[in-house]
Amino acid sequence: MSGFIQRRRKRPELNLVPLIDVLVMLIFFAFVTMQFRSATMLNITLPKISTAGKNEYKGTVTIGIDKTGLISFNGKAVTDEEMISLLKQVHDVDKDIPVLIKADEVSQVKKLAFVMDACRTAGLNKFSLQSR
Repeated sequence: MSGFIQRRRKRPELNLVPLIDVLVMLIFFAFVTMQFRSATMLNITLPKISTAGKNEYKGTVTIGIDKTGLISFNGKAVTDEEMISLLKQVHDVDKDIPVLIKADEVSQVKKLAFVMDACRTAGLNKFSLQSR
């Protein structure tokens, strides 16, 4: 056996470091591109207003109006009379609390006008309409 040299085969290895790097980058990319949406009770599509400023809202009162005209007060569905009494209670606590109105883009203007009028009647004059 002078002409034959036995060479030992190297055991195959799987290099895990590049695989882990690629997986971490994929997870990071998924989190960066993911859109987080807040879960709301009403399905409201806000109107797009090109001249609106930033939607910065720091208040505690949010009134929603969906496509059918259903009103929600801080995420809870209420009737018109309940909303008026809740707004009066809010005014008794603090008359300077801002009210954010989230009306669906195809909701009735009549319902929006009612909500704005109810805010003014209750003495809450710091209300705004949210847009996209």
